Amino acid sequence: MATNKNNQNKTDFKKYNQAFWKFFFYGLGGIAVFFLFASWGIFGSMPSFEDLENPDSNLATEIISSDGVVIGKYFQKNRSQLKYSDLPKNLVDALVATEDERFYEHSGIDGRGTLRAIATLGTSGGASTLTQQLAKQLFHGEGSKFLPFRIVQKIKEWIIAIRLERQYTKNEILAMYCNIYDFGNYSVGVSSAAQTYFSKNPKELTIDESAILVGMFKNSGLYNPVRNPQGVKNRRNVVLAQMEKAKMITTEQKLKYQALPISLKFKLESHREGTATYFREYLRDYMKKWVAENKKPDGTDYDIYKDGLKIYTTIDSRMQLHAEEAVEKHMANLQEEFFIQSKGNKNAPFVNITEAETNRILKQAMKASNRWNVMKGMDKTDEEIEASFHQEAKMTVFTWKGEKDTIMKPIDSIRYYKHFLQSGLMAMEPQTGNIKAWVGGINYKYFQYDHVAQGARQVGSTFKPFVYATAIEQLNMSPCDSIIDAPFTIPVGRHHVTETWTPRNSDNKYRGMVTLKKALASSINTISAKLMDKVGPEAVVDLTHKLGVKSQIPLQPSIALGAVDITVEEMVAAYSTFANQGVYNKPQFLSRIEDKSGVVIYEPIPESHDVLNKDIAFAVVKLLEGVVEGGSGSRLRSTYGGSGDNRWTGYPYAFTNPIAGKTGTTQNQSDGWFMGMVPNLVTGVWVGCEDRSARFKSLTYGQGATAALPVWGYFMKLCYQDPELKVSKEAFDRPPNLSIKVDCYSAPKVKDSTSLQQNTEEFSF
Repeated sequence: MATNKNNQNKTDFKKYNQAFWKFFFYGLGGIAVFFLFASWGIFGSMPSFEDLENPDSNLATEIISSDGVVIGKYFQKNRSQLKYSDLPKNLVDALVATEDERFYEHSGIDGRGTLRAIATLGTSGGASTLTQQLAKQLFHGEGSKFLPFRIVQKIKEWIIAIRLERQYTKNEILAMYCNIYDFGNYSVGVSSAAQTYFSKNPKELTIDESAILVGMFKNSGLYNPVRNPQGVKNRRNVVLAQMEKAKMITTEQKLKYQALPISLKFKLESHREGTATYFREYLRDYMKKWVAENKKPDGTDYDIYKDGLKIYTTIDSRMQLHAEEAVEKHMANLQEEFFIQSKGNKNAPFVNITEAETNRILKQAMKASNRWNVMKGMDKTDEEIEASFHQEAKMTVFTWKGEKDTIMKPIDSIRYYKHFLQSGLMAMEPQTGNIKAWVGGINYKYFQYDHVAQGARQVGSTFKPFVYATAIEQLNMSPCDSIIDAPFTIPVGRHHVTETWTPRNSDNKYRGMVTLKKALASSINTISAKLMDKVGPEAVVDLTHKLGVKSQIPLQPSIALGAVDITVEEMVAAYSTFANQGVYNKPQFLSRIEDKSGVVIYEPIPESHDVLNKDIAFAVVKLLEGVVEGGSGSRLRSTYGGSGDNRWTGYPYAFTNPIAGKTGTTQNQSDGWFMGMVPNLVTGVWVGCEDRSARFKSLTYGQGATAALPVWGYFMKLCYQDPELKVSKEAFDRPPNLSIKVDCYSAPKVKDSTSLQQNTEEFSF
């Protein structure tokens, strides 16, 4: 009886044993089949081999200066690509210690961690490795909250993680993980986050800063240092404790860094703010055309917002910052004077125009405004929209002391903004055509119009060197030749003149016999008109076009006095031809474009052509040096402080090195110019209001010597204080066997302490 019972127990045990192994193998097989089906994509698409090789990284395109600084980006998500070698060791240590302590031991799946998570039902932490988290970020995102779907997704993450481990090294996986995480505030990836929160490159991050970023990997929305500094501090301290536990830092270091407050240098990266905003927008427009003409190897279009291109520019970030500072300092200073003078003008900022003309300007601005376009989209009538401009509204307005919240009628805000003096500055290397600095206005956020390449304005007396260059070339004249400054008339019919033209000098005085050098230094209008009469407008226009000016220029003698609209960019290129021994170089702003892998996909071909022989170009340079030695640019030489004029920002400039330059002022002081040259840098500056009828009433502040020259002087002082820029203080290269007389005799000057302050710019009518 006992034997039968034992046999029965053995039979039952054998049956259970068989059932167990059957269940085990069927389950194991089922899991294997499940994994196989998942890898085949039956439960949803899986990344292909090509996808793993080239994951859709949605990288920002970076704009890089000639000195290697990222000055801006184009992005949908602000993400920059980093190599492992770009990551600081302290950040890598913090990441591994906190997120995946056995990262270097597993092959994508941490078996020990997975078993622990299953045994504790997840109460002792998850089991996702860094590789699994990367797989989720790259190919799935957060996924479903529904448990069966979540299990399927988890299995797919395991498969992708194993594939990633086979495809990439551990260091490459770490770099990819650091490149794809969204840290909030438009910052995707460690590179962007380091810039946004600490204004640093990743390599410069300290241990506590790295711990802050690693802490954000848990939940960047919750642990955002801008919104939740205390929570971030607590999370940072947890990361530091994990680093100590992994023996990556000492206990003393942990305590030291845990005691530190959260210290940020927060700077939100924006298309409308930062360095070289006007240039970046100009480059964006260029790239829109470039991508239409240049395709990827597979024939598809490049996307500057996602493809992670690297655009290497000729802009020097240091020089760009100096230029922006010079414009900001002087324009804020000069604007103060403009507001002071506008107080007594009931029609400010407009001068000497009718009420009807004022209303026309204001209505035109209304129709060009964003408010008008938005309300038009709401099917409002013109009358309803116009009425809204006369109702008070809350708004934030630009001031030179920062943005200001106020309540104002929109029509009053338009008139307010019309008060602001604008500026355009471009600096270029004449020998290469490389543009080194580009400032298109005073503040891109509020004033988007680019006064370097977009806005052509009357150039005034800065046009006169083109006339003098034509005369030297056509008539074999020299800077030392003399000509009579006396009343002069061009009759009807000569040079296409329809009315008798009698130019006059601004002071209504005539100096008798003067050299060309003295005539240009004093910007004598009658001399420019006489030279124009001798060579004819056609020859001057032809030379001006050879110098790179594309604007339409009327074939009239009056162009000798600068009644011509030209951009700052074209003027700088034209003057650069004189500094480059008569060879014109088309302005270059690009060095090359690389794809995200660093492969060069575009290099521009420089464009240049001969315009003048070396002797003539050098003669023009010597003429322009005379402007600084004894003309309207002579205040650049001043070494004394004196009472001076407090609107000459940066005065005294005290330059002693050779400088060639020319000021320019147009009729009614609507435009002020200064073109300044040293051997390896040519810089043009324009200053004026958006509307030509908004201007200074007097020549004192509206002339180029006061409005524009100080920007050049301030900029050059900053450049010379920066020895790494190597801006020349040497003389211009003198051609061997020079055939033109340029060294003119001049009588000894009597020093006059007030003479430098009395120089005023002759202007065209």
